[in-house]
Amino acid sequence: MPVARAFRWSISAAFLAASAALTLGGCMQTAGPVAMVQPRADLDTMVYGQPYGAPQPVVVANNGGGAISALTNSFASPAPMPVGYAAPMGMPVRHDASYHLDAGDKLRVVVYGQEGLTNSYAIDAGGSITMPLIGGVPARGRTPAGLAGEIAARLRNGYIREPSVAVEVESYRPFFILGEVTAPGQYPYVPNMTVESAVAIAGGFSPRAKRDVVTVTHTEAGGSMRAVVPLGTPLSPGDTVFVGERWF
Repeated sequence: MPVARAFRWSISAAFLAASAALTLGGCMQTAGPVAMVQPRADLDTMVYGQPYGAPQPVVVANNGGGAISALTNSFASPAPMPVGYAAPMGMPVRHDASYHLDAGDKLRVVVYGQEGLTNSYAIDAGGSITMPLIGGVPARGRTPAGLAGEIAARLRNGYIREPSVAVEVESYRPFFILGEVTAPGQYPYVPNMTVESAVAIAGGFSPRAKRDVVTVTHTEAGGSMRAVVPLGTPLSPGDTVFVGERWF
């Protein structure tokens, strides 16, 4: 009789323990399985390997709410910030503020709001440009800004109340190269030229050329200047380069 009673007590205790375990398991059940997912290898990882000490991303599969969902959301990565990309800067522009105009220069004159006056004008042999309404405007020796001011002053005198004028050099007067080069003559000037590049444009030195120095003649409104210079010397529009002959 005592043995049967003890057996019944043991069965009851086991039943109660199983019920408690099931109840507790229902309360502690997670909303879904948790999976560790390795990141897909990118090009840097395939070539150099995983960086030392780099944390592995964890992807948590969660299909419901509860404590696991709240914990996941608390460690979720913040939304990426928008990134703005500035437009690339352009190449440096050659400013002609101190450049003095002369015959052979071709200019682009813009009179804002006046399409009939906006055009390209070449400085003639007399050193002037000819525009509608105002006729000839002296340009030789002026800077582009100075010429723009003169054009605006003439337009303001009975034609346009408040003219806005801009002048830029569209193409420069040519340079000349003579002497011991393959093809001496007149060539279009390219900004930032040197004596060496001028010789290259003329086909290079002749077999009898003196190759270390040349003579450059520079002409401005105040007169001409001649100098013996090395090959790296910068040239200006209208300069004349003379390559001499060597004696041995």
